[in-house]
Amino acid sequence: MSEADDCLFCKIIAGQIPSSKVYEDDTTYAFNDINPKAKIHVLIVPKKHYANVAELAAADPAELAHIAEVAQHIADERFHGAFRLVFNTGLDAGQTVFHVHAHVLTGEVLDE
Repeated sequence: MSEADDCLFCKIIAGQIPSSKVYEDDTTYAFNDINPKAKIHVLIVPKKHYANVAELAAADPAELAHIAEVAQHIADERFHGAFRLVFNTGLDAGQTVFHVHAHVLTGEVLDE
């Protein structure tokens, strides 16, 4: 079994686990975080499995740029365009699912 076969986010993308979809295109899927840290907290994941943002950047920088564009689209639709974009990379940095995902935090004024 590969890492992707046992990956929570791969199962969400495949529709095997329900999620609250916010956005989807050919390469990217976004859904509401089940444990939000802001009024609006959306996770954006590439459909192809990469362990973390460094791996994604090395393998497909265009997809990384696309994730930033999707984040802006979500913030434009749900707030006035302001947002925070966070990637946790590694267990000690708070990454708990090892499929790269961007946290889009918006919907309110955020503390520093």
